[in-house]
Amino acid sequence: MTTEINLRIVLQNPIEGTRYGLQMGKGHDYETVQGQLGSGHDLKFNFTIQIKEINESAPTITGPFVQGPKGNRFIYIGIGSYAEQTGALWNGRIKVPLPEAAFENIQTDEDQYLWSCNIPGRNKDGKPAFATVKPFEGWFRHK
Repeated sequence: MTTEINLRIVLQNPIEGTRYGLQMGKGHDYETVQGQLGSGHDLKFNFTIQIKEINESAPTITGPFVQGPKGNRFIYIGIGSYAEQTGALWNGRIKVPLPEAAFENIQTDEDQYLWSCNIPGRNKDGKPAFATVKPFEGWFRHK
């Protein structure tokens, strides 16, 4: 059985004038979608994933935005040139964890819900937050 889930990443306090975008595809063969410039407001990225349940094994997360091997899935948010910004001051990606355990008990009506997470746009020095989000507060379900 495959269930489609709606997700939203809220990037809090992004760097003004820096472009951010959701990575669709893997490796060097990817496209940046939903590109947005930091402008003093939180940025929101909406997308879907598929949860595949085979027999009684742990769910498998798939979809064009899903990165990484089973057991270590994540979503990339590109920053600067990784989000197609020419002459960017900052270049890199944010790795947003997508743990299968968060979606283990998905019901068939889950597509009526939105799952979201909040991630920081800056590190403690006020520069863009790169690499894996730490600490990651997790994904939360909303009606």
